[in-house]
Amino acid sequence: MTSSFEGHIAGIGTTSGTRIVVGVWDVSPFGTFADTMIEQPSGHRILIAPRQDVADFIASTYAFDEVRIEPVSVEAGDEWSVHTRSLQVRFTPGRQLWVSPILGLVPALLRRTSTWARFCNPFAKRLMPGVQTYGTAGHGRTEWYAARHVRRLTCARATWEGTELGELAPVTPAVRFGFASSPAQPTLTSLTSYVREA
Repeated sequence: MTSSFEGHIAGIGTTSGTRIVVGVWDVSPFGTFADTMIEQPSGHRILIAPRQDVADFIASTYAFDEVRIEPVSVEAGDEWSVHTRSLQVRFTPGRQLWVSPILGLVPALLRRTSTWARFCNPFAKRLMPGVQTYGTAGHGRTEWYAARHVRRLTCARATWEGTELGELAPVTPAVRFGFASSPAQPTLTSLTSYVREA
C-alpha cells in the first residue's frame, strides 16, 4: 500500500543555527494538516504534530529526539505564517528556482512513480545539495518525492519558546530527520510525498 501526501515543504535556516522544516499537507490519509520539524544547533531534533495519530506516523517515518503534540496553524499568502505553542515562523516566498520550469515539463503520470524518483535521485543530490528524491522511510518502507514547483525564500523570522532565532540563513548543516534534507538554499517546494509499505 502507498500513502500520498500532497502539499508544500518549507526549509528554513536561521542565523542562530536552528533549522526548521514545515510541512503543509492539503491532501493526505490524515486529512489536511501541518507539522514542523526543528533541529537545534546541538543536534536535538523535535517534531511538532497536531494530533497523536499524525505524530505516530511521522515519528515512525523519520527520526526525532522529542515529539510534541501542539495545534499547528498556517496562513498562506504573500507571507506565510506558522504558529504552534512552541514555534512561530514567518517567511516570504520569492521567485521560482531554475529547476521549476524543468519540473513542469515532466508528465504527471511519470513524475509520481518511484522509478522516476530513483532515476532523478543522483542528479538531485548533485544539483541541489541536501536534496534526495528516493530513499528509505523506516520499518522497511520506501519514500519518494515528486516536486512540482520550487520557490526561493527571501526572508524569514522565527521564535522558539519566546526566543528569537535570528535572520534567514542557509539550511546548513543538513537536517537529519530522514534520508534527505531540504535544500541548503531556503525554499518553498510544492510536491507530493509517497510512502510505500514494505
